[in-house]
Amino acid sequence: MDSKITIIPIKVLMGAIILLAYGCGQSDGKLKQKAPDFEIKLGKIAAHSSFSSDTASIWGGSLVKGEDGLYHMMYSFWPKNIGWEWVNYSQIGHAVSESPFGPFEHREVALPDRGENYWDGSCTHNPTVYKIGEKYYLYYMGNKGDKEIVSTPGKPKINWVHRNNQRIGVAVADSPNGPWKRLDQPVLDIASDSTAHDALMTSNPSVCQMEDGRILMVYKTVGKKEPLPGGGPVVHMVAIADSPTGPFKKYPDPVFTFEGERFPAEDPYIWFQDGKYRAIVKRIKFKGSERLFSLVHYDSEDGIKWEKGKYFEVSDRTVTWEDGSTTKLDHLERPQLFMEKGEPVALLCAADTIDANNVRHSFNVQLPLSIVKHAP
Repeated sequence: MDSKITIIPIKVLMGAIILLAYGCGQSDGKLKQKAPDFEIKLGKIAAHSSFSSDTASIWGGSLVKGEDGLYHMMYSFWPKNIGWEWVNYSQIGHAVSESPFGPFEHREVALPDRGENYWDGSCTHNPTVYKIGEKYYLYYMGNKGDKEIVSTPGKPKINWVHRNNQRIGVAVADSPNGPWKRLDQPVLDIASDSTAHDALMTSNPSVCQMEDGRILMVYKTVGKKEPLPGGGPVVHMVAIADSPTGPFKKYPDPVFTFEGERFPAEDPYIWFQDGKYRAIVKRIKFKGSERLFSLVHYDSEDGIKWEKGKYFEVSDRTVTWEDGSTTKLDHLERPQLFMEKGEPVALLCAADTIDANNVRHSFNVQLPLSIVKHAP
C-alpha cells in the first residue's frame, strides 16, 4: 500500500507553534509575563530620619499612613536604665510625622503592659502594621512572665521565661490613632506537637494580602529539639488565613534556611509586587565564632516556597548619612518596608551602636529605598 507524505507549509507550522506557546502562557485569557528580578538599593539617611530617646531603648519601627494624612510609626521601647530587657519590659509606642522620613514625635503607648493575667500582658514587641480593607491591623509579639530584671546596662542577659512565652498577636483599630482592640488569645500559637518546628515559641510576624485576598504570614519560631531553655533550631514558617484575624493554616516546611545552620535568619518583611512575593530578611552567617549580619532579598511565586533573589545582598551594617559620613552599626535589622501608591519608598530598620562601656544605644532609622527592576 502506498503511503503519502503531507508537506505542511513553513508559515502554517510556525503559526501553530506560536499559538501553542501563547496558549500555554495564558492565565484567564491574559498572556502571563515573567516577573522582574528586583535589585534593592538603600540611599543616604537624613539627620532627622533617626528616631531615638535619651531615656528609652528604641527598636523596630513599622509605618502606615493614616486618613489624617500623617505617617504613623509603631515601635518598641523600654526603659534604658534597666539594660537590654526587651523580652520582658518592651511596650509598643505610637509616633507621628508629616513625612515617612521623619522627624517623628512620640504620641502615646499603643499596646501597654496589661498584666500577667493576659497572654500578652507583660510585653509587646516587634510591631508590624498594615491597612487591610477599612481596618488597621497591628501584628506583634506578646508574652507574660515574672518580669524579673536580669540585665544591667552593658551586661545583657535574657529572661528565658518571657522569651519562651512569646506568641504572635494582632490588634485591630479603625485608625492608627487607636484605640486598638487586642484578642484574648494569640492569633498564631505554638503547635501542640512537641516535635514541631514551632513547639516552643512563635514571634516576629510579617504579613501581606495575597492576590486572592487571603492573608499570608511568615513568622519566626523555635522548636524543642535542642536543649532547653534555649531550644532550637530557630527557623521561619509560613501560614495562611482567610481573614487578617485568622485562623491561620500552618505549612510544614521551613523557609530562608541554609544547610547545617540552626539560626540562619530572622526579621522577615514580606510584600507582593510585580507578580511575585518579595522579602527582605536579616541574614545571620557565622565565620568561625563571629556572627556576620546583613540584609538580603528572597522572592517566591506562591508565598510558600522561597528562593534567594538574583540580587541577594541588600546591605551590610554600614549606613551612609546625607553629609557623606558612614557608621558601622552593631545591628541593622527588623526591616519594615513602607509603600506609597504601590511603590516602596522607605525602609525602616532598628539600629544600634555600643559604647566603650559595652552599653547599647538603640534607635530607628528611615532609609530611602529604590528598586531597579531587571528583565528576567
